[in-house]
Amino acid sequence: MMKKTFILFAMTLFLPRSFGQVEIIAHRGSSYIAPENTVASTLLGFEHGADAVEVDIYLTSDNRIVCIHDANTKRTTGSDHVVKDSDSGVLRSLDAGSWKSAEYKGEKIPFLKEVILAVPKGKRLVVELKCTSEVLPYLKKTVGRYLKNRDFTFIAFDFQTIIDTKKTFPGNPCHWLCSNKALLEKNLPLVPGSGLDGVSLSYGLIDEQVASRVKELDLELYTWTVDDPAEALRLIPLGVKGITTNRPGWLREQILK
Repeated sequence: MMKKTFILFAMTLFLPRSFGQVEIIAHRGSSYIAPENTVASTLLGFEHGADAVEVDIYLTSDNRIVCIHDANTKRTTGSDHVVKDSDSGVLRSLDAGSWKSAEYKGEKIPFLKEVILAVPKGKRLVVELKCTSEVLPYLKKTVGRYLKNRDFTFIAFDFQTIIDTKKTFPGNPCHWLCSNKALLEKNLPLVPGSGLDGVSLSYGLIDEQVASRVKELDLELYTWTVDDPAEALRLIPLGVKGITTNRPGWLREQILK
C-alpha cells in the first residue's frame, strides 16, 4: 500500500509541467451532462474548458454529413433509422436530446457544419469518420471553407480510411484509432510510412513499452476515453499528448487538486 501511495505521489511531481502540455478533448462534447454529438454538448465542452471537442460523423442517403456515433438512431432518439440509408430531413426531425435529459428535449442531430460553427476561435474540432472513404468528397466540401480560421484533426479506426483522409487533408493532423492489441502490433509499424501524424489508442493499450515505441516512430500519442483521474495521472508521464474524456472540466479539476 505504501509503495502504491509513493508511486502516485511521485507521478504528481510531474503534473504541473506535464499536464499543462496535455490537451483535454471533450468526447462527443461534454457528453457526461449533455446529449452526445449535439451542438449543445459541443458548446458545453468548450464552456468546460476543453481544448478540443471530438464528434463522430456519418454520410446520409442524400449526401449530408451528420454528427452521430451509432450506425442507427435508436439509442439516442428512440426511433430506429439506419443513418446511411436515411434522408437528412428525416434524421433532423428526431429528438436527440430527451434520452439524456428533459432539459435537452428537441435537440437535433446536427449537420457537421453546425458543429463547426460552434467551435470558438483558437479551439479545435476532432472529427471521427465512422463511415469509410466515400464521405471524403463531401467532407472536403464542408470543411474546406473553414480550414483557414479553424483547426481540425481527423481520426478513424479503419486504416485505409484514415490514410485516404490524410491524402485529402494533407495539412491537418490525422490519427489512426485502435483498441485492439493484435491490430496495434500489426499496423503500428506501418503508420509512419502512411503519412499519418499519430495514433489515438484506448487507454488500456498504453504502457511504457507502447509509449516508447510510438515515440521512437516519431508519432503523436493520444488516448480515450478517460474519466478516471488516477488513469490520467498514469498516462501523462508516458508522453500522451491528448486525453479524450466525457467530463473535460471535472477531469482537469480533479487532476489539479
